[in-house]
Amino acid sequence: MVVTVLVSRPQSETIWSAYETPGDLVRMALGLVVCLWLLRHLFMRPKDADGHRTWLYLGLAAVPFALILAFTVWEMP
Repeated sequence: MVVTVLVSRPQSETIWSAYETPGDLVRMALGLVVCLWLLRHLFMRPKDADGHRTWLYLGLAAVPFALILAFTVWEMP
């Protein structure tokens, strides 16, 4: 989500001036839709035991990598 927010920021100075450039407005709207979709799927519970097991394994492997990646992207100039 951090990467989506960074990519969807307007290229102009502030968020309130995004309506002046159609490209910025479309980028912000699409970024908002993607963030809402990601939030929805993040909090969906698995429906069976295999789903829980898969999320446990993915979480143990992917969360540290995702945190390192998000921190690296956030700190880039």
